Amino acid sequence: MEKLLSIADGVEEDTRARLDDVDASLVLREMVSRAALLVGPSMPVTIQFDLAAADKKLGYLVTIGPGESKVESGWSQDAPARIRQDLAELVRSVFGPVGGEHATREIELMENPGPKTIDPDAVLDKRRATALAVHQLLKACSPRQLDLDTLALHFGSDKWADHWYTPHYDRHFAPYRERRVKLLEIGIGGYEASDQGGESLRMWKHYFRRGLINGLDIYDKSSLDEPRIRTIKGSQADPDFLIELAGRIGPLDIIIDDGSHLSADVITSFQALFPLLAPGGLYVIEDLQTSYWPGWNGGSDDLNDPGTSLGFLKTLVDSLHHQERAGSRPSAMDKEVGALHMYHNIGFVEKSVNAEQSSAAWIPRDLDPMTWMYPPTANEDTE
Repeated sequence: MEKLLSIADGVEEDTRARLDDVDASLVLREMVSRAALLVGPSMPVTIQFDLAAADKKLGYLVTIGPGESKVESGWSQDAPARIRQDLAELVRSVFGPVGGEHATREIELMENPGPKTIDPDAVLDKRRATALAVHQLLKACSPRQLDLDTLALHFGSDKWADHWYTPHYDRHFAPYRERRVKLLEIGIGGYEASDQGGESLRMWKHYFRRGLINGLDIYDKSSLDEPRIRTIKGSQADPDFLIELAGRIGPLDIIIDDGSHLSADVITSFQALFPLLAPGGLYVIEDLQTSYWPGWNGGSDDLNDPGTSLGFLKTLVDSLHHQERAGSRPSAMDKEVGALHMYHNIGFVEKSVNAEQSSAAWIPRDLDPMTWMYPPTANEDTE
């Protein structure tokens, strides 16, 4: 999938030059996956796709409907609708930058015997179902479909309703939505059940239509893998593993910690992964309420305890202002914390060069500003 995303990127001539490396069925399966989010026909409908690639034609049969969706290579004279399009154009409209064209697209609904009466009958029902199926697939090529709240509800993610995180995510992730992001979410869900969880991974897949989504969990969740979603088994408490993983699947643009929520694990993961986050990337930590819970390595006695999740994040405020601390020797992390955004139970840390200069050196640091700006006069000194 990463190669396909690369082919769709850049200028159109580059896409055309690399069409031999394109598996058109992957493009159509992505369309079927997106189409499933939209209102579909009440019966299975098979659409014929005729795709032009240089000097050859490719035929595929795409079936969508209740309980059935599949992509098969081949041709059928019985398909109720046919969509013809240049393959390079289709690849770019599905996976390319915003602004993909559909100048070569041609849609043909097959002629059938008309209805016998003005009342709805099977012929008319089939034609309406066909039109709805075609609409589904064409809408799947558009850059934007559903907002994050709707996607969370559709897939059953707890980031909306159980928590109210999606508005914050959308605020910070919107600038990344059309990029070829690489995202890692720690914690897949479903506990030890191998076929359970992955709701948020699927949500992110459809939010980032050009993204590669990775999920990390201590249990094997490989049965949840699908195009653009990959699961990895491992522990967020193991920094060596995390460093190796980031090197293998990165560079990562977004990291979300929705794992154990134990303060020790949260801090270990951040210290291992934040340095490996791509410049301009975002690191998100969810469910910070556990920072106050003793059973989760947290507590409420010392609110500045750096051993708790929130206590640790508070130290990053000092990292952000390392230039202002007299005699400070900034660490590598101090130099990379560009911004912090805190909301109820969730925090976002931006990675960027933190090298802004302090206030002018001639401004005294150790004098009362009123005394410095308005020094006493000679008369005042003698009074």
